Amino acid sequence: MRILLFCVPLALGAALWVPTPDTTDVEDYAARITPERLREFVSVLAHDSLEGRETGTRGQRKAAEYIRAHFEKIGLKGPVDDGYFQTLELYRAEPGEIYVKAGGKIFHHTGKVVYQGKADSGGEVTVPLVYAGYGREEDFNTLDVEGKAVLIRIADGRLYNLPEVSRARQRGAKMVFIWSIDNEREFDDLAYRERVSLRGERPSLEKPRIYAPNAGSFVVAPSVVNTLMGVSPEKLKAAASEDPAKKPLTRIKPTTIAYRTEMKVVTTPTENVLGLLEGTDLSDEVVVVTAHYDHIGISRGSRGDTINNGADDDASGTAAVMQLAQAFADAKRDGAGPRRSILFMTFTGEEKGLLGSAYYADNPAVPMEKTVLNLNIDMIGRRDGDHKNSPPYVYIIGTGEKSSVLNKFSERVNDKYCDLIFDYKYNDRDHPTRLFYRSDHWNFAKHGVPIIFYFDGLHEDYHKPSDEADKIEYDLLAKRAQCVFYTAWEAANTDERIPVP
Repeated sequence: MRILLFCVPLALGAALWVPTPDTTDVEDYAARITPERLREFVSVLAHDSLEGRETGTRGQRKAAEYIRAHFEKIGLKGPVDDGYFQTLELYRAEPGEIYVKAGGKIFHHTGKVVYQGKADSGGEVTVPLVYAGYGREEDFNTLDVEGKAVLIRIADGRLYNLPEVSRARQRGAKMVFIWSIDNEREFDDLAYRERVSLRGERPSLEKPRIYAPNAGSFVVAPSVVNTLMGVSPEKLKAAASEDPAKKPLTRIKPTTIAYRTEMKVVTTPTENVLGLLEGTDLSDEVVVVTAHYDHIGISRGSRGDTINNGADDDASGTAAVMQLAQAFADAKRDGAGPRRSILFMTFTGEEKGLLGSAYYADNPAVPMEKTVLNLNIDMIGRRDGDHKNSPPYVYIIGTGEKSSVLNKFSERVNDKYCDLIFDYKYNDRDHPTRLFYRSDHWNFAKHGVPIIFYFDGLHEDYHKPSDEADKIEYDLLAKRAQCVFYTAWEAANTDERIPVP
């Protein structure tokens, strides 16, 4: 990651702190961010009817519409072509019909065969199947595998990055079958893991590459080997172990098999939700206040409560964004609006790899060079184990060293208005948890935008169905949200921009 260094004179740090004309007005608007209103928003966003708000699902779309309606109601502008929705498309490769036919039987992918690859064969392919023993050079020297499928015995159980498969491909093999597992239960475990991984494959902003028709390979269960070759596994093992100079593999007659690998590209539309409050004399610059409104959806294969409602992660942050937007909209309506514009934005796809914010960073509603500061709110409604009995606190991430202008600015806001304990445990970019890189602020930071990430810590209900609305500390959530409001207020009204720490 590129680190930008700045030489900042002391005078600049002072210039950044320009007291607002009427502190009472500021505090009046902050006071409108209440525990009761936050509870209302969180209770809707974390309700079972939204089914965990997984990206691309109806629950996520319901949440998006709820946020959009709020932005519209309070008078924010929709700053993108689709108004309040910035629509993006996510892609993933999804296996279709994948099978092997042999001996009058059909074996399906993740049943008794496991296909490793992302190729589309273009339909069913029928080919001779040749037994290539251990797949050594000396084995292939006795065989003609051009345009055929080969079965290779991997005695030590290896499955991935096999030079034996590469040799078969170099000799012109059309498909490769791997026999590396001798225990049926062990193979079934492999097939199960593959089924689980198919459900959990993450989407991408880029279309996946579908490889050449005959790419990839099949791993076969030990019970399938005899059906494939018409010869017992014991005889096949014995042939592989004989001296290759005697050409034992040529005594194993080829069979005929058929296979199909179908791979589809699934496109999922989803939405970031944006609402713009225009500033006054510095309206071409913007402070961006963000949270992600997606979560991880429904846990499959579990008993009891399976809906991951994500009350803290991140209905709490989304509710805070909605309340901040309301407070700023009230201020503007009263003639006390900010000098800079403020973009309130809730992201989709954070749980899939920060995809919504990555898309926004490449397609910003306001140019990144005009983005003064990103205040990102991800989980601010609970306490972690280190602060069970502490006074109100929040983790601050992204402000750099204590001496940085951004850190001093943030601390002054806290001293003047918030009186929270700022915990910098995770502020080091090299902290083992790497939290600096794990939420949407990262896609602003890597574009050179100063960021502050507000976070309550990792608790026992993280990414579990037990992250419910009734566990949120709404008084504490309100205090943290108010602190973000004050920080946004001051950042939007300073004479000078804040440099990257």
